[in-house]
Amino acid sequence: MIEVKNVTKKYGSTIAVDNISFKIKEGEIVGLLGPNGAGKSTTMNMLTGYIETTEGQIIIAGNDISKKPKKAKAQIGYMPEGVPLYSDLTVKEFVTYMAELKKVDRKTRKEKVEKIIEQTGLKEVEKKLTRNLSRGYKQRVSMAGALVGEPKILILDEPTVGLDPKQITEIRALIKELGKTHTVILSSHILSEVSQICNKVIIINKGKIIAEDTPENLEKKVSGNNNTYLTVEDPENKMETIKEKITQIKDVKLVKENEDGTKQYILESDKDVDLRKIIFTELAKENITIFEMKNEDITLEDAFMKLIEGGKK
Repeated sequence: MIEVKNVTKKYGSTIAVDNISFKIKEGEIVGLLGPNGAGKSTTMNMLTGYIETTEGQIIIAGNDISKKPKKAKAQIGYMPEGVPLYSDLTVKEFVTYMAELKKVDRKTRKEKVEKIIEQTGLKEVEKKLTRNLSRGYKQRVSMAGALVGEPKILILDEPTVGLDPKQITEIRALIKELGKTHTVILSSHILSEVSQICNKVIIINKGKIIAEDTPENLEKKVSGNNNTYLTVEDPENKMETIKEKITQIKDVKLVKENEDGTKQYILESDKDVDLRKIIFTELAKENITIFEMKNEDITLEDAFMKLIEGGKK
């Protein structure tokens, strides 16, 4: 659906994007991540055809965006950051205007505008001026504008910025639903959002792609030791020798002794080992009571920070 081949963007002597390449398949929801100034906004602007590449090639649904810009751009619906709307138009007037700009067939235009208004949950506010809408509804109007013309690809720049928790949940649900019928690229600073919505993540730093994988795989790749956190009642201090009985344990560290007599430990093992079942069995034999046990959780945010700091792919 989208292919970026050796793309570079320079502003004078400054390299904003440095020889990046990636592919996005039809139906994928892809998160484009990076710190401020990393080059992700420049990348999105090149994907939409808003700015040209200095070097390289961008193919949108089989069309080179520099050679066949009209055909390529016709496949894209773009929702920019900041929600730029015409404040003196009603919701329906704005969506209709976008349909006119995108040359939607006049015979079916009214029907398609109605369908998009329904799809984005705007029916109850369709007669309101856009300037009088809440931020959440403005985001929906902007998304409706992106959906006009039945594009195969949606590019969403910070789609939930500035929203309250309820509005964020609603927009996320809408994006997931749109992902069933569209290829979606979204940029977001909310990494938990990307982890929930996207099935692939591309991380850019200093103009280069440093990681490209599923959120789950990125989390696994940057995880260090496989740690299990354990709280037990162990009056006879048998945990001191538990490593000898459970050979899969590499190290046992006492973290804290609580006032109620319980003790907190970190048990370290190899990445591919799940200690929980073994621990339940062996500690029962030793009459050690387990109060709490959990594996260490590595989030996409942890992965992002380690990749950015390490600069590794």
